[in-house]
Amino acid sequence: MRTWHVIKEAGKALRTFLKSIFLPRLSVNNWEGLLSFLNYNIRNAMQTKKDIKNREDVSLLINTFYKKIRKDEILGPIFNNIISDWDAHLELLTDFWETQLFLKRKYYGNPVTAHQEVDDKTNHTISSEHFGFWLNLWFETLDELFEGETAWVAKNRAQKMSTMLFMQMYQHRKK
Repeated sequence: MRTWHVIKEAGKALRTFLKSIFLPRLSVNNWEGLLSFLNYNIRNAMQTKKDIKNREDVSLLINTFYKKIRKDEILGPIFNNIISDWDAHLELLTDFWETQLFLKRKYYGNPVTAHQEVDDKTNHTISSEHFGFWLNLWFETLDELFEGETAWVAKNRAQKMSTMLFMQMYQHRKK
């Protein structure tokens, strides 16, 4: 209870401070928008997130993440031009990440071959920057939805895999 009181008081102090700085420069509509933004962020800061515990959590992560990927101006065209059946692909990725995070053998594919084939189809235009954009969205989505040890493992594995996959794609180009 004391923590909530401290955060509530900090929020009030922050609003008072921002009001003293910004109010003379903002119209009433802008000020209300700023207050709304602050209230939203304070409420979100109070919500505790859970760790990734099961397939349903993995599915939420995958579906939320790839919704962002599909809309992304850089990554969206790559994924949307390659993947024709998104439902099947999302199931496959849920299997992949469930295997990675819980060591339950659900995925039987070869991610290296899959990424090499995508690179071939895109005329070898995929760069390490694309993997960086992918990782940034992955971390962002994980941070929005989860916290804890398994969420950290998901970040760590994705980071290591992205390096390995890009290196495998690059070496495949020279053949």
